[in-house]
Amino acid sequence: MEATKSFRGLMVWQEAHKFVLQVYVQTKQFSKDELFGLVSQFRRAAVSIAANIAEGYPKRGKSDKLRFLNISQGSLEECRYYIFLSHDLKYTSDSGQTILAGLLDSTSRLLNSYYNVIDKSR
Repeated sequence: MEATKSFRGLMVWQEAHKFVLQVYVQTKQFSKDELFGLVSQFRRAAVSIAANIAEGYPKRGKSDKLRFLNISQGSLEECRYYIFLSHDLKYTSDSGQTILAGLLDSTSRLLNSYYNVIDKSR
């Protein structure tokens, strides 16, 4: 595995960032009644995934890094629920749900792999 100079070089962060951008695109279409409800919660949770990867990146201690990655995992699962809820409320189309779920699944796979690599290191 090649070392990165910044969190931006991590594939997991790049995928999480794509997910955040797509959440913003999709939530622009939500009911204005949800601006301070579901829209805000969904966006905060999505941002939390990428932000905690970034925040944990420079941590020197393994336990610190893993703690931030675990917070990202929790936010990711929160977003998984918001994808279903948004679709059930008819705020997202089938294709919107598919796009969000696909990005979230790929972020989840990368995040779990990154977590495992850090966990198994020295």
